[in-house]
Amino acid sequence: MTKLSVNINKLATLRNSRGGNNPDVVKAVIDAQHFGADGITVHPRPDERHIRYDDVRAIKKIITTEFNIEGNCTEQKFIDLVLETKPHQVTLVPDVLNQLTSDHGWNTIEHKDYLINIVTVFKNAGIRVSLFVDPIIEMIEAAAATGTDRIELYTEGYAKEFSISSFVNRQLAITPYVAAATKAKELGLGLNAGHDLDLNNLKFFKQNIPWLDEVSIGHALVCDAIYLGFENAIQMYKRQLQ
Repeated sequence: MTKLSVNINKLATLRNSRGGNNPDVVKAVIDAQHFGADGITVHPRPDERHIRYDDVRAIKKIITTEFNIEGNCTEQKFIDLVLETKPHQVTLVPDVLNQLTSDHGWNTIEHKDYLINIVTVFKNAGIRVSLFVDPIIEMIEAAAATGTDRIELYTEGYAKEFSISSFVNRQLAITPYVAAATKAKELGLGLNAGHDLDLNNLKFFKQNIPWLDEVSIGHALVCDAIYLGFENAIQMYKRQLQ
């Protein structure tokens, strides 16, 4: 079964835009779990413009499903937070300072030695590690050499191509991801995916990569929740993965 990890960053963005604690992100985590989410994802950034570091600590105390913290491991503040809270999984993303949203995967060839060292730090703490990567065979192969447990395929390219509605374009959109996922499976890597997956393109992605372990979805799910309701949106996304 492919797990749905709900990214709650956008709920924190809404809270921070007005001040106070509405919506309450800790309550949102409790509710998301109750509504069927298989996990919770947060992506704290140095400026804490959405998820705050204290949010991560508070969530850790109440979470009953899988906890995934993603972020830029070149920041010592992030490393310290992950080692303090010990989530089930850390997803390492090569963001730059003040980046709006993640828009590329690791160059696992160029940064191989660094990634070997940082992956070891987290694995020695008992935390499963996933590397955010583009669907490029050479990057998957180099990722495996770092000792990571999983990779997370960066799916914005798939989502953009899929939005062009013809069947041919959908096949073009999924082809590099199937190849990358197949290589990951051959190398014994677990497989996650995320970025711009939504109710329109998720089912096709899952159908073509049935061994997918987990998807992390935030922005689209929260946007859908405005119209559909939070519980209903979570259940609709889970149905796409069946």
